[in-house]
Amino acid sequence: MSEIRRDPTTGDWIVVAPRRLERPWQPESFCPFDPGAPETGHGWDVLILPNRYPVVSADAPPPRPDGFYETARAYGRALVVVETPSHDLDDLSDLPVEQIEKVLRMVRDEAARAASDPGVLYLLYFRNKGREIGVSLTHPHSQIYELPVVPERIARELERAEEYWRTRGRCLHCDVVARESPSGRALLRGTRWTAFVPYYARWPHEVHVYPLRHVQLLTQLDDEELAELARVLKAVLCALKRAVGRPMPYMMVLHQAPLRGDHRYYHLHFEIYGMYRPDGRLKYAASAETGAGIYTLDTTPEDTAERLRKALASCRRDAS
Repeated sequence: MSEIRRDPTTGDWIVVAPRRLERPWQPESFCPFDPGAPETGHGWDVLILPNRYPVVSADAPPPRPDGFYETARAYGRALVVVETPSHDLDDLSDLPVEQIEKVLRMVRDEAARAASDPGVLYLLYFRNKGREIGVSLTHPHSQIYELPVVPERIARELERAEEYWRTRGRCLHCDVVARESPSGRALLRGTRWTAFVPYYARWPHEVHVYPLRHVQLLTQLDDEELAELARVLKAVLCALKRAVGRPMPYMMVLHQAPLRGDHRYYHLHFEIYGMYRPDGRLKYAASAETGAGIYTLDTTPEDTAERLRKALASCRRDAS
């Protein structure tokens, strides 16, 4: 049984997928993403594979009617992006920038394919890094969920952005970028992308990465923008890796518009949540965060940005 259920009190969607219990958990003796494994074969540098334990699938059964609660069929695709044949690399930032660019191009191509599927409304691209946050397989990889619903977090962003556009005639996210770029929270700025620790950061090492061009979808990015994005992600993730003296677990999520409809008021961006506090201890989402949505920050975004800029300088010295 797999279906999507909606919380009527918040609007959140919950994917009920008990088959996920069957997935291997941090195995030591094998890796299904290594070259020569049954699903991978040989002669590749980046692969996109169907997830063997998907949250959504093309053959999902119709949801069981409840009579009160809203449900949806768990239709879609769950994919794994295997970013390198090398099992022992710690992070995406350890890859050559050309390899990261190839990963992004393949994800963009998959997004274009997903947009042609009338049953898919949203493409969620994300990356989890670190055993500390529950990564089940440590081989460098990211994931794609092609969903029949818009995640509620994105829906709230869309609502705020549309209201701002309607009342002020401008893009909310463009104004955020304009405010953050000259601030003490800025990390780097290229010709096409910028990265900063947001004024409103929730997590101890949170970084947002924005294209300077106002676009809504990954498929709207051109090759030059993807090439610079690869360089920016490599730099930011390298800084996270060095910020507290040991590799940092993190979550990285692409926020983009739904695949259909007019969302010209929205602005694509990446959000990266580095999960170590400045003292190197893991930040947990406890009662206030999970139950009330009130986040507590054990540092300041300005101090975090200074720490990450120093780490960026270290990354640049080693690369030169």
